[in-house]
Amino acid sequence: MAKQKWKGGALLAPVPPAMVTCGNDADGTANIITVAWTGIINTVPPKTYVSIRPSRHSYALIRESGEFAINLTSTDLVRAADFCGIYTGAKVDKFAKCGLHKEEASEVSCPIIEESPLSLECRVTDVIELGSHHMFLADIVAVDVDEKLLNNEGKLCLERGKLAAFSHGEYFALGEKIGYFGFSVKKKKKKPKPKKLK
Repeated sequence: MAKQKWKGGALLAPVPPAMVTCGNDADGTANIITVAWTGIINTVPPKTYVSIRPSRHSYALIRESGEFAINLTSTDLVRAADFCGIYTGAKVDKFAKCGLHKEEASEVSCPIIEESPLSLECRVTDVIELGSHHMFLADIVAVDVDEKLLNNEGKLCLERGKLAAFSHGEYFALGEKIGYFGFSVKKKKKKPKPKKLK
C-alpha cells in the first residue's frame, strides 16, 4: 500500500461533534460550544477533557466556573451542533436560535441539553495550556441518560441514540455494528459430541 508522508497534523478521525454546555442560566451566561477535541482519559475515577481556544467565549465561562457538560450529538442535532460551532455565544443565544431546551443538571451549575440522548456532567480539575488550545481535564461527576436508551433490563443501548461522528470537516451518521469488544478472541462454543448408542 503506497502512502505519502505529511507533516504532523490533527487528522485523527472520526471524533464526536460534542455539544458542550457551560455558564449559568441564572445570570444569563448559559452557552453551547461544539467541540471535536474531547474524549475519555481515565476510568476510575471517570475523567474526560475538552480542548478549547482561549479566544472562544465559552473558554472564559468554563475557566471561571470550573464546570461544563458534554452533550452527545444525535443525527437529529447535527444542524444545531454545526451552528453552535460557528456562532459565538457572546452575540447569539444558541439555545433559542436552535430551538434547544435547557435541563437542570444534577451536580453542576450549567444546564444540559434536554434533546441530547446522553450528557456527562463535568468538574474541572486541571487546565493545561498546550498552544492553540487549552485542555480542561475534568472528573465526570454525573451522567444523564435518556430512558429511551435503556432496554427492559436497564442496560444502556447507546446505538439507540443515533449518534453522529465528525471526520475532517464532515458529519456522518454512525452505521452498522461490525463487532463488539472482545469478539476477536472469543472462543466458539464446542458442539457436544453425540452419544454413542450401546
